Amino acid sequence: MKTLVELQKIRKKTKDDMRLRNIDYDFKVVVGMGTIDIALGSRDVMKTILDEITNRNLNNILITQTGEKGLCSMEPVVDVIEKGKPIVTYGNMTPEKVRTVFSEHIVNGKPVDDFIITI
Repeated sequence: MKTLVELQKIRKKTKDDMRLRNIDYDFKVVVGMGTIDIALGSRDVMKTILDEITNRNLNNILITQTGEKGLCSMEPVVDVIEKGKPIVTYGNMTPEKVRTVFSEHIVNGKPVDDFIITI
């Protein structure tokens, strides 16, 4: 049996989770965090993405993660989903490439062709 305090904590967490699902965003960035992604540096990629959002004071981006996408030779993989546009998938991502994607694609609206593996 759960106490009233425990139930209130569960309720608050659920409400917070629902708020995140309904956030109004212009971009959704999905980072591959499967075992191969992690082995090839996706944690550094994720950290750089979060740093870029903070440093650029961006508040219109939703960040999520996914498992393996079956693109082992191209991991870490990052999808950039802009409202009303096709998904752009970037492969072999590094912190340096993330900075370029943020500068060119997310801030200036121009996908970085050199890093795209599929659209």
